Amino acid sequence: MMNIMNMVNRLPHPLKQPFKYIYGTIHPSIRLSKTFWETYNFLQKSQWWSREKLEEYQIEQLSKLLHHAYTNVPYYRRVFDEKGLKPKDIQDFGDLRKLPYVTKEIVRDNLPDLVARNYPQSKLQYVTTGGSTGIPLGFYREKGISGAKEWAFMLTQWNRVGFKIGDRCVVLRGNVVRSANSGKFWEYHPISKNLVVSSYHLSDETLPKYVDKIREFKPDYIQAYPSAITILARFMRANNIAPFPSVKALLCGSENLYPWQRELLEEVFQCRVFSWYGLSEMAALAGECEKSTYYHVFPEYGILELIGNDGSPVIDEDNMGEIVATGLNNFACPLIRYRTGDLALPEYSSCECGRNYPLLKRVEGRLQEFVVANDGSFITLGPAIFSIHHAEWTKIKQIQFLQETPGELIVQVVKAASYSEAEIKDYVLGLFKARFEGRCELEVRFVDHIPRTQSGKYRFLNQKLPIEFGD
Repeated sequence: MMNIMNMVNRLPHPLKQPFKYIYGTIHPSIRLSKTFWETYNFLQKSQWWSREKLEEYQIEQLSKLLHHAYTNVPYYRRVFDEKGLKPKDIQDFGDLRKLPYVTKEIVRDNLPDLVARNYPQSKLQYVTTGGSTGIPLGFYREKGISGAKEWAFMLTQWNRVGFKIGDRCVVLRGNVVRSANSGKFWEYHPISKNLVVSSYHLSDETLPKYVDKIREFKPDYIQAYPSAITILARFMRANNIAPFPSVKALLCGSENLYPWQRELLEEVFQCRVFSWYGLSEMAALAGECEKSTYYHVFPEYGILELIGNDGSPVIDEDNMGEIVATGLNNFACPLIRYRTGDLALPEYSSCECGRNYPLLKRVEGRLQEFVVANDGSFITLGPAIFSIHHAEWTKIKQIQFLQETPGELIVQVVKAASYSEAEIKDYVLGLFKARFEGRCELEVRFVDHIPRTQSGKYRFLNQKLPIEFGD
């Protein structure tokens, strides 16, 4: 079936749609690949395994990965040899720390040597990260296999809030809609049953069209970047627009979901907000469940470590750590002890959902989403800046923080038209000064709009300072 879709994708765009409608009528049991179904069916069982059985599975998969990397991946062969190690020397999670970290810079500088030599070029797919915190990172995954496994994990995760194959979904992420420049801001995908809408054209002038189209489409779910769906939610609340009765949950990922956003979204859409954490690099995946907002880390997907700024494992629930991940499902370009640059707080209790997965209390965001105070310490955007009730944002249409100097923060504001600049300036300074407790000087600048990243994301902080955890 994949060969058919490869042929269809090579057709001119106007000819693709009819074939996609036909292809979309094929039952998922036939249309979706063997790899997808094997992974999906496995996860239906493994998510209920005991903690001991899950750890046993991880160690078994890690052993396979390390032997493969040593035998077939030149970069890891060098690392093992320089450390005087062999794969058999890594017997448990503690032993894994004998290996050094892999950083984004290492991937950029050594990509050809990170590709497994037993994978022919025809089986490799080159992909890049979104680059929302800097230069996009390129790497490889296994063509036709990695994507199928990824979808099996995502579907298993979304199953927790009722999502099923074939459910109608509005997608408000970084997708480019070809017809947007002519005033049609959406495109229907007949295979996935998704209505893909542009996140690049959200404005007071266009949003009524978005609302009408979504209501007409009657989606079961909305999948979105938190920043994009927040713009829609604020517009709906400001104009007293009723929620979409067909929507069962919002599926929010690829950006941090702040408490004030969750509160706003739940109020406006009157449904569950589900958030997940993942990486384009396929090294770690975690998401909420039907019972709590803890992030449940998939042990079948990878091994996740939380490392403190002294390099030791985080054992205190009140201490933040950087996520270091070892992906267990991409043998084409393995990432072993990969420093993600993402910070999180651990949670060591058990969830009442019954899954014995490791838990994260919350993901604080990427290092480039932290403000550097005048004493050199970090201020996280989460509790320090956005522990604000959503009603307090009524005078501000958009906001972005810009930092170029430690201890100094520029607040870029797109103000609501009915307020003066002087009024908004006093309002913004009053809103944020107390939250920084004298650790940052604030300057307010007014702008006409705040641009998005190439992947359609909205950055609350444009951090120009180089930051490393442990600075």
